[in-house]
Amino acid sequence: MSHGTARRTVEEQLAHVLAAVRPRPAVTLRVDEAGGSTLAVDAVAINPVPVFDNSAMDGFAVRFADVAAASEADPVTLRVTADLPAGSPEDPPLAAGCAVRIMTGSALPSAADTVVPFEDTAGGLADSLRTAVVRHAPRAEGAHVRRAGADAAAGAVVLAAGTLLGPRQLSALASVGIAEVRVAPRPRVAVVSTGSELMPPGAPLRRGQIPESNGVLLAGLAVEAGAEIVLREVVGDEGDGPAEAAARAAALGADVVIFSGGVSAGAYEAVRLSMGEAMEFVAVAMQPGKPQAFGVTAEGMLLFGLPGNPVSAAVSFETFVRPALLRLQARIEIQRPRRTLPAGAAWRTPAGRRQYLPAVIVDGAVVPATRGGSGSHLSVGLGGATAYAIVPAEMDQVEVGDLVDVWELH
Repeated sequence: MSHGTARRTVEEQLAHVLAAVRPRPAVTLRVDEAGGSTLAVDAVAINPVPVFDNSAMDGFAVRFADVAAASEADPVTLRVTADLPAGSPEDPPLAAGCAVRIMTGSALPSAADTVVPFEDTAGGLADSLRTAVVRHAPRAEGAHVRRAGADAAAGAVVLAAGTLLGPRQLSALASVGIAEVRVAPRPRVAVVSTGSELMPPGAPLRRGQIPESNGVLLAGLAVEAGAEIVLREVVGDEGDGPAEAAARAAALGADVVIFSGGVSAGAYEAVRLSMGEAMEFVAVAMQPGKPQAFGVTAEGMLLFGLPGNPVSAAVSFETFVRPALLRLQARIEIQRPRRTLPAGAAWRTPAGRRQYLPAVIVDGAVVPATRGGSGSHLSVGLGGATAYAIVPAEMDQVEVGDLVDVWELH
């Protein structure tokens, strides 16, 4: 792999990364175990929704012709001949001039075509087992009836391959009779922070030491993107720590290793020194996140080298790692949706590099999340960000009111 400093655009580097992604074979999970997974094949309805014609209201199943002329001044009285609670398998006959008391969700009698709610009768629920005195005609035949298959027909594709399965999607699958689904396996990710100065959060710090925070950041972002963390550790700047960590990750079956730190041009760049034969090190025209490294092992394990400053690591993850993790799962959308908002403050941008600025949205306008601007070390400001403002490389200054593209973080 290259030890050089080739300059790439963001799009060129992302294309280079995505070209190396090889999704793993799908697995089968029960629907109630599949939350957070991604559909690997289209989900096809086994039963229709609704399963059968049913009542949308508590009231009476009737023939529309019997009640079409009902009014306050001239109500229609029907004889109640049966009672249908929800879940009843009965299909009672319905003669002219008769009604069947029916509850919401109950199967509509085959001979009925309309439902009259209790509210449109004189006696309501209190007087509903002998007669139904209809005082308001239904608006049309079929009123308050849910038709079988109106939402989905049996055999219809209800969710496409690549769909992320959340609670609403799982409910939809269950409603069409699907008990098991084929899903993409969760990517297995190792997170390795590099730097002899890194100490566990809360540990006493001597001069030159800092709390290690990138591991928490990158592991959390990976899980948010659907991954499973199989290894998380910190290695120093001396020795062959990154290569040894990569070997441990491979032994654990990792699909992806994310290194943070050690990818720049300094004297103690652990990832560059240890992984130089396995990864390519490039400069990308972005700020923060200019130094990037990427490689793929013979077994297909993806190796990402991200800068060590927290904002750089976060931006690099969003730009390169997250799309790769989603592509590993064959997700339909691998980029966060963009929207365009006016700038609510002015700020400077770096010459010749696309800026990704941690930001917040205030009254429909985007403003920097911290007074420190785009400094890649501003981890506390990053914690307050709800978006990234994305400023083109050709702009060197954002003025109030300028339109800016935004990734919103959820």
